[in-house]
Amino acid sequence: MVSIIDYDAGNIKSVEKALQSLGQEVVITRDKDEILSSDHVILPGVGSFGDAMNRLNEFGLCNTIYDVVDKKIPFLGICLGLQLLFESSEESPGVSGLGILKGKILKIPDSPDLKIPHMGWNSLDIRKGSSLYKGIPDNPYVYFVHSYYLKADNEEEVAATTDYSVRIHAGIEKDNIFACQFHPEKSSSVGLGILRNFVNIQGFGEKEK
Repeated sequence: MVSIIDYDAGNIKSVEKALQSLGQEVVITRDKDEILSSDHVILPGVGSFGDAMNRLNEFGLCNTIYDVVDKKIPFLGICLGLQLLFESSEESPGVSGLGILKGKILKIPDSPDLKIPHMGWNSLDIRKGSSLYKGIPDNPYVYFVHSYYLKADNEEEVAATTDYSVRIHAGIEKDNIFACQFHPEKSSSVGLGILRNFVNIQGFGEKEK
C-alpha cells in the first residue's frame, strides 16, 4: 500500500490517480499508524513553505515523517514535498524545514528571457545508476511549477538536475529518501515510469530486478 500524506497542501488527487493507474492500492491519510504500516510513503505539495510547515506541525506529521525515514520505508517528496525535507527556504524566512537533508531552498534568480515561476517542461540531466530513473531515457522532459529551487549541500545526493536561470537540483536520492522538484504525476509516460520505479522499491537496499 502507498500512503499519500494529507496535510491540505493540494495536488494530492493527481498523485493518487497516477498511482492507481499503475495498479497501486493508495490511501490519503494523516494517521500515523496507517502511514507507518505502508510499503511506500509520498509527501506531495504545492504552495508556501511556511504554511506547509505550519500544517505539518499542526497535524503532528513531522514526527511521523521522521519515523518513516528511521524505519527505512521508501519515501518520496514531490515539489514542495522535496523542499520541506531541507533546512530552510528563502520563501519563508525564520521557518525551519524538516532538516532531514542538508541544503537551502532559494529564489530562482530573475532572467530577462525567462518567466518566474518556472512553469513548463524541462529536460533532466540524470546521474548514472540512479534508482528512481532506472530505464528512463537520457535527458527526459518533465513538468515543473515552482519559483524556488533546491541547492543541496551534498552533491552525491543529487540524482537529477535541470537548468532554468540557474542549475537546479531537481532530484534527490539518499538511502530510502527520494524527492523530485518536478511533478512526475503530470509528466506523461516518463513521470509514470519514475513513479513505477519508486513503488517497485521493496525497502532500503532491496529493489526489484
